[in-house]
Amino acid sequence: MRHRDIHGIVFDKDGVLFDFQKTWGAWAHRMIEVLSEGDGALGQRLADALEYDRPTRKFRPESFVIAGPAHHVSEAIVAHLPGRRLEDVHRFLVGEAAKTPLAPAVPLRATLAALRDRGLKLGVATNDAEVAAKAQLASQDALDVFDLVCGFDSGFGAKPDPGMCLAFAQTTGIHPEALVMVGDSTHDMDAGRAAGFTCVAVLTGVATAEDLAPHADAVLPDIAALAGWLDTR
Repeated sequence: MRHRDIHGIVFDKDGVLFDFQKTWGAWAHRMIEVLSEGDGALGQRLADALEYDRPTRKFRPESFVIAGPAHHVSEAIVAHLPGRRLEDVHRFLVGEAAKTPLAPAVPLRATLAALRDRGLKLGVATNDAEVAAKAQLASQDALDVFDLVCGFDSGFGAKPDPGMCLAFAQTTGIHPEALVMVGDSTHDMDAGRAAGFTCVAVLTGVATAEDLAPHADAVLPDIAALAGWLDTR
């Protein structure tokens, strides 16, 4: 497929637009401190439930949080909080996510605007909640560059199912063969592949090139490298 045959790109959010560990490691630390209310043992149980290393403030590579939908995090947390309702915990986590300090993987506005200037349609398919995703993108002055932003709760399912990718294709009227899915996990690659997209992995998440290469058509250091990749196709 040549560059002129590509008409749109769908991005995962965390680990792609934003550096995963720098953003969500700090969020997890703050969230555990609030919910444990100074109870060190409870704090450790919450960290263990999320496969999160408190001393380094990083998620372990095997953590389900890296690629799983946000409601799975709420379910794992509430299991250790007797008396708390799942709905309340989920609302708290989504609220904290919407206001968490973000660490963009690259200068977002400039990078995305350059892709738009090529005539490409852009979208987001994240397993985070839609409202949190939109709030985070707006905080970086990057929401308006996207034609569609989908979360796990937008009505199209969660990755690795291809629903969000197919929704972007339908919304833009672009055939899946002319679209690219960019992600940092095998869930992203599987979703894109099932939708018929070209799949590009980036290394601003937790997975390594060795993890992602068998599932991707290309592996790039970050989304700033997409322009060069398009030029060499």
